[in-house]
Amino acid sequence: MDGFIDAHCHIAAHEFDGDLDDVIQRAKEKNVIGIVAVAEFIPEFEKIITLSEKYPGFIFPCLGLHPVQGEWSEDGRSGARLSQLDEALPIIEKYADRLIGIGEIGLDFTPWYVKPDDAKAEQREVFKRQIELAKRFNLPVNVHSRSAGRPVINFLKENGAEKVLLHAFDGKVSVAKQGVDLGYYFSVPPSIVRSEQKKKLVEAIPLDHLLLETDSPALGPEKQERNEPMNITISCSEVARIKGVSMETVMQKTSENAMKIFPLIQKLLKR
Repeated sequence: MDGFIDAHCHIAAHEFDGDLDDVIQRAKEKNVIGIVAVAEFIPEFEKIITLSEKYPGFIFPCLGLHPVQGEWSEDGRSGARLSQLDEALPIIEKYADRLIGIGEIGLDFTPWYVKPDDAKAEQREVFKRQIELAKRFNLPVNVHSRSAGRPVINFLKENGAEKVLLHAFDGKVSVAKQGVDLGYYFSVPPSIVRSEQKKKLVEAIPLDHLLLETDSPALGPEKQERNEPMNITISCSEVARIKGVSMETVMQKTSENAMKIFPLIQKLLKR
């Protein structure tokens, strides 16, 4: 596969509102041939669908309710609630035939977001219902697992999820290997250049189970700077260095893997 696929990107984020066409052009100049657009919040759903229509065969939509909801403020974020899911599901179902996956979904047990056990239980139920939705529509899940690596992999297994991409996994290598044994894939963001944990993860996970992502506008090579899809080359370069193979090999293999976990990309991709 001659080109990069960014397997997890928040291209609908407000950070790109002012220069999205330029961001897309820079990505294409770096040989990005497709972007998997993931959602966090309900107001983004329609915007992601619109972007997939504006850039057909290049932006591929996933919809889902992120495990942490609310504004980025000191006390404004909390675990996803079932009432929010009730609002989200009809919209996801409406566009199900246009989606390549369900995401970004998962668990996030970061202490300052989710403390009480009942909040974790509600987050699990939101996750479970979205896994069930993905299975019903035969779609893969694009999964968040911050501070919840082991619980997420156990939960996915318990709930029969088979088509799984774990993005920017921050858990232990031993836990990630359990995911590999289950056939799950792991995507690597440009922040790997500043993360020893990510480097160890890439060292341990076979290239057959790796994809590239940017998680733009987050997880860039520099903290506090806006990330964008063109930086996927940084992910590729670091994976190639760790694996001792060429960037071309990493690009081809990770894009092949993206086609396996998101088979609809192959059908929609503009040649």
